[in-house]
Amino acid sequence: MPKNNYSYFFLHVLSLKTVEWKDNSVIMIDQTKLPNILEYVTYTDYNQVADAIRTLVVRGAPAIGVSGAFGLALAALQSDATKKDELIAYLENAKKVLFETRPTAVNLAWGLDKIMEVANNAETVDKIRTDVVEHAKKMAEEDIKINMSMGKNGSALFDNNDTIMTHCNAGALATVGYGTALGVIRATKESGKNIKVIATETRPIQQGSRLTAFELKHDGIDVSLIPDTAVGYSMANGLVNKIVVGADRILRTGHVYNKIGTYQVATMAKQHNVPFYVAAPLSTFDMKSNPEDVIIEQRKGSEVTGIGDKKTAPDGINVINPAFDMTPPELIVGIITEKGIAKAPFEESIKKLFQAN
Repeated sequence: MPKNNYSYFFLHVLSLKTVEWKDNSVIMIDQTKLPNILEYVTYTDYNQVADAIRTLVVRGAPAIGVSGAFGLALAALQSDATKKDELIAYLENAKKVLFETRPTAVNLAWGLDKIMEVANNAETVDKIRTDVVEHAKKMAEEDIKINMSMGKNGSALFDNNDTIMTHCNAGALATVGYGTALGVIRATKESGKNIKVIATETRPIQQGSRLTAFELKHDGIDVSLIPDTAVGYSMANGLVNKIVVGADRILRTGHVYNKIGTYQVATMAKQHNVPFYVAAPLSTFDMKSNPEDVIIEQRKGSEVTGIGDKKTAPDGINVINPAFDMTPPELIVGIITEKGIAKAPFEESIKKLFQAN
């Protein structure tokens, strides 16, 4: 049932988790309704999960990775296949449908591939169904532990009285729980340091104002909201000490793909000598692709030409609306993971993190 009471959200969001498996169904918080309405949606069909990922009911790289895994688990239960090869074929088709929803975010492919590996290793259709459900649930549980480890590692980089800028939402709502970039901020606060946060509104979907500011305010962290156009102003006027953002894909070379506008933040940070950090789990790393291989998702123009039901642009205007941009490694001071912190030269340090995994 929808709830529009903020205290209700505060009490229940972390206990329910952003996405979870219950009674052979996938339950999600509908993030398109936040912060005004807290609404839980329940899905029993993998096509519904695919649509939820596509329409940003669930978003954030780790969260959609787990959601994709849950989607395949639903597909295994949906199929009436009685032979292993039939069920594997059904799952491969479901995987394709789920993957095509958000092609830039590598966690989605990671989650789908993990479930297909489990399915292929099982000997019978009953074993496939049991194993994929259990493994998907385990992935969700591990996500929170990974984020808390990442937060602890990253908190050492931030000092008492720092003001930290973040872009988009890389918090509990972008993961199963706790968060990546906001997990680092939470862990820094929990370590006893006094910090402030500046959150960008993150147009056109406003994940910063709708979600990040919402989460931080709930946690009692001093947060100020700025328009995306005030990023340079904030740094030029000494309002920011450090920056931490999340990521949807990180290449072995240290190239980072994150919400559109991240590159601008990183460029301004370099100009003003403000350390720029990225926080992401190892599941977000793509160790095979080169920058020219990465597909940048292009979203519908209506996200830019209006806010809610209100039009803000003339009819028929052409729109360029990429969901992500690429931040080159020379703008990044460090990449925070659950296994440690990668620093330049990134190709070497990232490789060492995987060797330690």
